[in-house]
Amino acid sequence: MTPDQSDIDAMLPLQPGAFHILLALSAGDCHGYGIITDVEARTSGAIRLSPGTLYRTIQRLLEDELIEEPRKPSGHASDPRRRYYRITPFGVAVVRAETRRLADLVRLAKSALRAAPESA
Repeated sequence: MTPDQSDIDAMLPLQPGAFHILLALSAGDCHGYGIITDVEARTSGAIRLSPGTLYRTIQRLLEDELIEEPRKPSGHASDPRRRYYRITPFGVAVVRAETRRLADLVRLAKSALRAAPESA
């Protein structure tokens, strides 16, 4: 089923942590610690998710059906203590829409700054 645009728009804007978690999962299934390290590496340490923030955000993303827990991790050694997460097609649509929204904001900001006088 293709996500409805109004459903996608209702999810925006994403909180930064949710955006980065969805980006991390867009590369494939991952467990919590893997998400934390991916986000930290992807942002050169600018975003550091605490375990509490990560799992609260994951719970919200699960409730909103942006991510899911696969029955078996695909392509990973199975460790029964680890819970893996996967982005859903709806999650992909939402993270793409958020990426476009952020790109539009950057374009607007660059345009406004080009028109601004140089400061000393």
